[in-house]
Amino acid sequence: MAATAHVAWAADLLGYDFGPEHPMAPLRLHLTIELARALGVLDADGVVVADAGIAPDSLLETVHTPEYVAAVHAASRGVRDVRRGLGTQDDPLFEDMHDAAARIVAGTVAAARAVWRGEAQHGVSVAGGMHHAMPDAASGFCIYNDAAVAIRALLDDGAERVAYVDLDAHHGDGVQKVFWDEPRVLTVSVHESPASLFPHTGYPTETGGPHAPGGAVNVALPARTRPEGWLRAIDGVVPEVLADFRPQVLVTQHGCDAHAHDPLSSLRVSTAALRAAARRMHGLAHQLCDGRWVALGGGGYSVVDVVPRVWASVLAEAAHVPVPAHTPIPEEWRELVRREVGAEPPVVIHEDGDEQHADPSWSGRYDPADDVDRAVMATRSAVFPLRGLHPEVY
Repeated sequence: MAATAHVAWAADLLGYDFGPEHPMAPLRLHLTIELARALGVLDADGVVVADAGIAPDSLLETVHTPEYVAAVHAASRGVRDVRRGLGTQDDPLFEDMHDAAARIVAGTVAAARAVWRGEAQHGVSVAGGMHHAMPDAASGFCIYNDAAVAIRALLDDGAERVAYVDLDAHHGDGVQKVFWDEPRVLTVSVHESPASLFPHTGYPTETGGPHAPGGAVNVALPARTRPEGWLRAIDGVVPEVLADFRPQVLVTQHGCDAHAHDPLSSLRVSTAALRAAARRMHGLAHQLCDGRWVALGGGGYSVVDVVPRVWASVLAEAAHVPVPAHTPIPEEWRELVRREVGAEPPVVIHEDGDEQHADPSWSGRYDPADDVDRAVMATRSAVFPLRGLHPEVY
């Protein structure tokens, strides 16, 4: 009998550590897993927690160049290669960098293959979602692009259509780059406008290569977009393009740096909206892909108040044991935060609840005076005709 959720996790994944001053603190993963454990998610029926080890170079090189993989090996020994993004402020060197990054790839690929092979209905890799890494360079805290390698593995294993939806505040540029001209992959990214945020790509006019017109979909939202607008933007694009593409597997990236408390973006999304988006992705997987869903982590730099609560909710959603919004956070986890972080932890899973985000429907409510609605229409106008869809709202 297939598992409900394959969770890629091992304590060794905490070794992906750029140092104490870097925003991408491994503590956020530790607190996520411990919160999920305290809530009983990891012990739920049908949940399998698995360590996939370290991805071999041959797997990494399905996306990354051999020269770049060799450079990462050298970086693990202290050899900088700024031309390839190794040893920069965003991606400083650390010991065993290659092994740490390759572990993330192995976990995400294992989760994706478990889903494709029918061993699990859903797969989760909260350490994954390293969407900025390019075939020949590190970028934006990302050494290897686990999402792209996993999608390539699905294609190599026989999948004919894989959809990737990126909900991080930052554009999923690395994944888009790898599959820019690949008609078997649809990439969708909902992010803050590149005019105001790294990596300064992801405009609606970026729509895919000559062999995959409409294969790249970008929703570029204005800074300070609030929860209702963010969910309306997702609803205004994602369901229609996914239904048209008819994916066999849905891979989603749940970077939670769109949250209002995140220091690295200017969006104003809530934890409840981020949870609601995960529920939408889960629902679309069941509607379109017979439930084949692979959920990844990504960005998110509010280490205590946001990341653990959002990603524990993603894990709970994938395990089919969703946690109600106002569920009290177990005292054992709160004490862990006090002891290890010296901060006062949140009290409930989502203070703002779910009710305000129940139905921010798009159809029939387009407002040309609204900045978010105009951003959504820009995407629909750029992409939908390429896919034979009507951009107009009826």
